[in-house]
Amino acid sequence: MERAVARIDAEAVRANCARLASELAEGAELCAVVKADGYGHGADICANAALAGGATRLAVATAGEAVQIGRRFQHVPLLTMGALTAEEVDAAISAGSELSVWREDFLRLVADRARAHGYPARLHVKFDSGMGRLGNRSSEEVIALARACAEDPNTQLTGLWTHFATADELDSDYFEEQLSRFDEVATAVKVDHPDVIVHAANSAAVLREKRSHYDMARCGVAIYGLDPFQRDPAEHGLRPALSLCSHVADVKPFLAGESVGYGRRWKARVDTWVGVIPLGYGDGVRRALTNNADVLVGGERRPLVGTVSMDNLTIDLGPETDVVPGDEAILIGRQGEESILAEEIAQRLATINYEVTCAISPRVPRRPA
Repeated sequence: MERAVARIDAEAVRANCARLASELAEGAELCAVVKADGYGHGADICANAALAGGATRLAVATAGEAVQIGRRFQHVPLLTMGALTAEEVDAAISAGSELSVWREDFLRLVADRARAHGYPARLHVKFDSGMGRLGNRSSEEVIALARACAEDPNTQLTGLWTHFATADELDSDYFEEQLSRFDEVATAVKVDHPDVIVHAANSAAVLREKRSHYDMARCGVAIYGLDPFQRDPAEHGLRPALSLCSHVADVKPFLAGESVGYGRRWKARVDTWVGVIPLGYGDGVRRALTNNADVLVGGERRPLVGTVSMDNLTIDLGPETDVVPGDEAILIGRQGEESILAEEIAQRLATINYEVTCAISPRVPRRPA
């Protein structure tokens, strides 16, 4: 028995990718985003499953991730989407990764480093259509950068892309505004570079609008069975891939008025039993869930009571219980007929589902389900 484990259902990742691939416009590729250790699920196991489900490309955010994934999946096209220092450019190029560019000075740096490596760097020019983060806001400069990438012998124009700010907000018109801006630039670039891979859609956009699919879609959250619209993933035929599991380490009686945990933030209203779960914010269970969550034990929801500490949390088992030390405890996942989704935890924390899974710390091992 392990103190805590995140069980990863690779078959769910495979099925989710197959589901998303079936939604894509004809001819569009599925790129599986496995940054942040596969959104907390484990990058290697999820990349393998995604490729088995129909993904043909992988994407990460950092040079370190590119080195990890590039070493493991040498024959799969890989895109590093984030900003890179000069040293990180070298690492990403050595890993065989494609890079994102949006400034002339960075393009010159990449071309110089590619020359030193002895082979051209494959580049995706990023247009900031309205996210306001990385990317070039000028359509004219983006078109010029694409031309420069294609003409420099040390670089190869591979892609043109953007990222949506509100694809997951169905009542927002801003998505259509971004799509329209990007479409104008993509159309212009395609005239001179018909083989360029145009991509814009994230998970929400894939499920929302086929016009956003272009040549490739980059799916992250949905491949892990998390709902990009923060509702129930089953609404879109998605299966959650992660279960966060622990066990009951101790069971002890409490008299009415006795307290548990730092700050005495919970006191028993009546005589009851309390179970101790050896999992806490050191494992990624946020302290804000104090008196604000359930844990599954014996197929039933048990309220989390008292302050979540670094290594332990406590649950109220009620005045009578048959729970004993060693019983399985589920913080995210299914047990019997009951389930707790990452979306539920996110709602309680006023955040999003993939912050919940990304927060699960490295000291919780990821194991195949």
